[in-house]
Amino acid sequence: MTSRTAIMHGSGSPRGRRWIWVLPPLLVMAAALSMTLGHYAIPLDELLTFPWTAMFGTDGLSDSRYRETQVVLMEIRLPRIIAAMLIGASLGASGTAYQALFRNPLVSPGLLGVLAGSSFGAALAMLLNDHWLVVQISAFAFGLLAVGLAVVIATIYRADSLLLLLLGGIVSSGLFSSLLSIVKYLADPYNQLPSIIFWLMGRLSTVDAGAVKVLAVPMCAGIAALILLSKYLNVLSLGDDEAHSLGINPTRIRIAVILCATFISALTVVLAGAIGWVGLIIPHITRLLVGPDNEVVIPASAALGALFLLLVDDLARNLFPVEIPIGVVTELIGIPVFLLVLHRVRKGWA
Repeated sequence: MTSRTAIMHGSGSPRGRRWIWVLPPLLVMAAALSMTLGHYAIPLDELLTFPWTAMFGTDGLSDSRYRETQVVLMEIRLPRIIAAMLIGASLGASGTAYQALFRNPLVSPGLLGVLAGSSFGAALAMLLNDHWLVVQISAFAFGLLAVGLAVVIATIYRADSLLLLLLGGIVSSGLFSSLLSIVKYLADPYNQLPSIIFWLMGRLSTVDAGAVKVLAVPMCAGIAALILLSKYLNVLSLGDDEAHSLGINPTRIRIAVILCATFISALTVVLAGAIGWVGLIIPHITRLLVGPDNEVVIPASAALGALFLLLVDDLARNLFPVEIPIGVVTELIGIPVFLLVLHRVRKGWA
């Protein structure tokens, strides 16, 4: 292996590589378990025989039971489970990419204002037009606009690009958070405000199967693009001079990473509202498991993020008689988990 190849492909340990093969089977088993959980109980043996029953007859199940099971599995739980995995994978991968890009363990996908912008866009659409497609488009558009504003601010003040980009993100987040407060103040407190507040908490209970079908491909494509860019993030971690010596343009790589991470982060907000902490804690846990090589960390973070949010959603819909918004649960779990891994953050970056 040449020195150029060694630098670009990192030094992932055999233990770290093994996690790449362990996490997908765990994710499949967790998804199967999630299909059985809920107020409408579906035994595991009935779940396993459901495809056979669908093809060759009810085989002992009453027609009404079969139809009920089909509706619960295919129209309610399956889209929700797929959405949870897509969102968790997107937030995990984008959070890892942002942390590697800024070389800062406290960075999360909302760094450049995408979450604040998307939240404002959705709330504004709810205030002016309650059509759900308009809300989703507005959330996506304003999420991109917020990140664009952060980039413009960093471009105007030509100094340390990463530092200025970080400050631009803080300004953009503050601006759109303020605008969101104005929208909430103007909203009807009986009809519009509750919908805005509930949406801002993050929710999977209203996930639409059609939206999942439409957004699954671009979200997976964005995650795949970040995985392909991971070897260049290994080079950027050594500094711009080293990148230039290897024939790599750091500015182009940064723009590509920011575009991909912002794109999939905005789509998570479109799909289920604002869900925090996943993109902050999952990269830390993943680095403790697999090491600092971004070629391993980013795909592992995507798989672990999907697994984490899937399990959190199981808790959100089964822990109490009334479902808890998943964004609230991720915050309640994320804070103690972050405190537990905080003292080992340096080890994960070593």
